[in-house]
Amino acid sequence: MFRRLSAVIAFCIWLPLNSHSQSERSTERDTVKSYQVEEVVVTATRTSKKIIDVPYSIERIDHRQYRFDKKVAVNDVLESVPGLFLQSRYGNHDVRISIRGFGSRSNSGIRGVRILLDGIPESEPDGQTRIEAIDFQSIGRIEVVKGNLSSLYSNAPGGVINFINDVDFLKSSAVNFNEFGSFGFRSNGLKTGIRSEKYGFLLTYNYHQARGYRGHSDDYWHIVNTVLEISPGDDSNLWIYGNFVDGLLRLPGSLTRVQFDQDQFQPNARDVSRDSKRITKKGRLGLQFNTFIGENKNNEFEVTGYGTIKYFERTARTYRIFNRYGLGGSARYVNRTEFLGNDNEFSVGGDLFYQTGPIEEYENINGKKGDILDGITDETIGNVGIYFQNTFNLIEGKLDFLLTGRYDKVFFDSKNLLLEVQNDTRSFESFTPKAALNYKLAPSVAAYTSYGISFDSPAFNEMDNYPTSSKPTSLLNPDLQPQKSKNFELGLKGNISDPGAKYFNNIFFEATFFNSKIDDEIVPFEVFGDAFFRNSAKTNRSGLEIGGNVQMVRGLRLKAAYTFSDFTYEKYTARTMDLDSTGNMVITDRDFGGNGVPSVPKHNLSVSLSYEEKIAEGIIGFAKGNYLNISGMFTDDQNTERTNAYQLLNSTFGLDFDLGSLNILLSGGVNNVFNLTYVAFVNINSASKEFYEAGEPRNYFAVINLGYRL
Repeated sequence: MFRRLSAVIAFCIWLPLNSHSQSERSTERDTVKSYQVEEVVVTATRTSKKIIDVPYSIERIDHRQYRFDKKVAVNDVLESVPGLFLQSRYGNHDVRISIRGFGSRSNSGIRGVRILLDGIPESEPDGQTRIEAIDFQSIGRIEVVKGNLSSLYSNAPGGVINFINDVDFLKSSAVNFNEFGSFGFRSNGLKTGIRSEKYGFLLTYNYHQARGYRGHSDDYWHIVNTVLEISPGDDSNLWIYGNFVDGLLRLPGSLTRVQFDQDQFQPNARDVSRDSKRITKKGRLGLQFNTFIGENKNNEFEVTGYGTIKYFERTARTYRIFNRYGLGGSARYVNRTEFLGNDNEFSVGGDLFYQTGPIEEYENINGKKGDILDGITDETIGNVGIYFQNTFNLIEGKLDFLLTGRYDKVFFDSKNLLLEVQNDTRSFESFTPKAALNYKLAPSVAAYTSYGISFDSPAFNEMDNYPTSSKPTSLLNPDLQPQKSKNFELGLKGNISDPGAKYFNNIFFEATFFNSKIDDEIVPFEVFGDAFFRNSAKTNRSGLEIGGNVQMVRGLRLKAAYTFSDFTYEKYTARTMDLDSTGNMVITDRDFGGNGVPSVPKHNLSVSLSYEEKIAEGIIGFAKGNYLNISGMFTDDQNTERTNAYQLLNSTFGLDFDLGSLNILLSGGVNNVFNLTYVAFVNINSASKEFYEAGEPRNYFAVINLGYRL
């Protein structure tokens, strides 16, 4: 069935526009202009290539596509990408990003998907990621590469998302942006871009705050992003990147089904008593140099270095303070030449990321730090990886063969500084190859297929030891192993474009079938309220992604994305611990084989219809409606409970005034128009069955942006 469906040509979510700043309003934005898939170049695949030439499922989203929308969380801008499932708890903080099921296991942070900001990892050496530094007011474009990329990046079995700051503007400009909304939400800031012949400079500051739609869910954030671009020569570029984040997020906690049915917006009383929260301060400084050398400029060299500082305070059962200091770097060399008379591109590169620092633990006294230090652990994480990839043109202009491979070593060191004799280390290493074919049925239509191995090491917080492990006195879980998978995909992508046609003159489409067979999948479980992780033996994931984007008539555009996911545990025996009526511990082994994987909907559908029209000279009007349909999801590996399916309708309206050097953008909208109750986040495998966190009820937003360009 899947093999037949995988050959279906459907519409994809693509609007590959050239990247410009919001203040650059010119005739280039005319919606009737035709854009070709092959003109869009992406870099998240470790080389600069046209989408149509790469045997992956790739989406590139330009910031102009969501300029009228609310821009708080990643789901505001990526919800319509096929294959992605996004569960946002509190705006853009602690969001769950799942691609083909990879990333669904994490109840805190992002796992299984490599997150980059300007090509530099936001993900830590162990793959754990939080994205507070991603500011969609500053982002110029987003590249989403779906499917196994473990042969190019560490801990990327689900794919890679590269958020790229908006430095590709043509003229100097300044924009004051302001967003307001329900539940005390506001976002205010300034975006400045300076452009000269040899230099480009971007600086964005954003202050965000919200009361939250649940009790005990307020937050505030200061976010700074900056990029300095220098062109010392015609074939060389130097970029200096910096960001800083300072903020606080209070956590309302998850609810049981009974609590959710009583009042889905109430906070968990335990989290209120603990004043569960996260205080974050972190920053990064990066440097990247790229140059082309050789008589024909067919050799490319790039080197990147960066340093990070991170400070966290987290309150739960205890009060924990984290200090993290990191250094990282990468280098790559690309050679483009002929081999046996055909085009060949070879590249080789490597990555290094080292992070260390202490974790202090105190008593949590109603959200206040106790005076006595209960524990201090020094934790070090390191990741070293080298990779290669080679693309060989087998049939000129038609068939390319891609071969990639990567060797990774991830190591952990944990030292109890109160008991210096207690020091544990663990390391994991693997080689992950991948082979792919890309065949052009037409210049702008391609079929592709690939098969590869993935490797995903545990994150440091997943290495916490638990009472019934084989060595319960160890600091690090001695039994937890990396998850590995064998991944196959078959896809079709392209466009049909006829600029002279009155109807359907521009169509983009994508259809991909995928299958992953996973060994030792890492899944969370709880022991008396504390979260730990174990391996689940074997999992089978099969699915289909279909997407499309069609301009029906001038200005009227239909986008649709559908993902079908059939994810099942094939072999899984889990040990559970409970207390009987007398308070004694009861240990039981249960067979979860044949159960569905939690927190992944079988059906995920997004459809939007938008209309953009030139009302008068210099005035553009915009209207959009978006429909989202998510099927029910299991809440735990045992499949004891399931969330209800939900359907949401969102609307957006806007006006864009181009008044010479001055630009004014006004927009507003209503999300969850019918005020439906639904579960937006599943806290999987909660021993107390506190699975449910409600989505935002009906809410309103307004945007006022004032831009000036020189």
